Amino acid sequence: MLQCIFLLSDSGEIMLEKQLTGHRVDRSICVWFWEQSLSQGDSFKLQPVIASPTHYLFQVIRAGITFLACTQVEMPPLMGIEFLCRVADVLTDYLGELNEDLVKDNFVIVYELLDEMIDNGFPLTTEPNILREIIAPPNLVSKVLSVVTGNSSNVSDTVPGAIASHVPWRTTDPKYAKNEVNVDLVEEMDAILNRNGHLIKCEIYGEVQVNSHLSGLPDLTLSFTNPSILDDVRFHPCVRFRPWESHQILSFVPPDGQFKLMSYRVRKLKNTPVYVKPQFTSDAGTCRVSVLVGIRHDPGKPIDSIDVQFQLPSCVLSADLTSNYGTVNILSNKICSWTIGKIPKDKTPSMSGTLTLVTGLQQLHVFPTFQVRFKIMGVVLSGLQVDKLDVKNLPNHPYKGFRALTRAGQFEVRS
Repeated sequence: MLQCIFLLSDSGEIMLEKQLTGHRVDRSICVWFWEQSLSQGDSFKLQPVIASPTHYLFQVIRAGITFLACTQVEMPPLMGIEFLCRVADVLTDYLGELNEDLVKDNFVIVYELLDEMIDNGFPLTTEPNILREIIAPPNLVSKVLSVVTGNSSNVSDTVPGAIASHVPWRTTDPKYAKNEVNVDLVEEMDAILNRNGHLIKCEIYGEVQVNSHLSGLPDLTLSFTNPSILDDVRFHPCVRFRPWESHQILSFVPPDGQFKLMSYRVRKLKNTPVYVKPQFTSDAGTCRVSVLVGIRHDPGKPIDSIDVQFQLPSCVLSADLTSNYGTVNILSNKICSWTIGKIPKDKTPSMSGTLTLVTGLQQLHVFPTFQVRFKIMGVVLSGLQVDKLDVKNLPNHPYKGFRALTRAGQFEVRS
């Protein structure tokens, strides 16, 4: 049971406080949390569960905002973390994006959403399509009306029928002139390569995202050709667990609209689709830089975009870098950003130039880590394939669409 939720800005300011039970949590817990965060740094921020002198704290950080929940009683840690992630997803869905200014500008709606999503410390209504029937999303018309009428509440007077239904994640009897369902496989690759180009870590984190616009109460079955490659699967509450446990089949009645049906991880990967080869040679106070980028393993589809970034060491006074393809920019925070776009077939993109070191330093001793971002449409690098999607309880055959996307997550190349 959660007792309180705080939303903290990137400077430690308490933007929102929501007490959930009769036991009030003092704000001093946030002061303790922020002092520990400043003193311990990134290692503290990576801990999802923290034991304070008086409470157990759950933290999730999204777009510079820290979602902090407190409890003094025994509860599954994963429930607290999952709920905070769900709150962040719902706010992103409502506000279009998530940042400090949007949370402050829409304080009332954020507070009302938390009021509906949790009851006496336990999660209650967490589906965005049901919440939209209860609380109207922010728009210019609603803001003008609240100023004119003086009524700042966005909560509907009627309770959605789905609240009392055996499928509380679906709106009551939606109707569409054209029934359609789209399935997207979206994957992120996390990889670390050492200075010799050897792969240290390579994992795929994927999601099965569904956008459903089906009338009535449809029953869907989704199967894969190779489900054995999946690890650490997590499901939306609509998924029936027994069919997956026995036959690795996803059987579900979908929510109305867009939702995440399943997330997974794939570990058995031996290669990355792109390579980055940096080289640094320095003497007499200058350092020559050469970086090559190319395709290591053909994914079967063209790489739509790729860019490379690295932080210039503090001992570098100035940098003169150019490339034979794409654009190179040195940002104000000494980050070098090389935007390549699509990799050409007839040319290997390269960046070269010199770094001027501080006076008295002859050689560069601290080498940067390169952050790589790429996007490939129409392919998933894990090799996961949808076998078929069956839809029941509909009078007509709906349109069924399938798409795939892979992008880089934490992709690091050490030099």
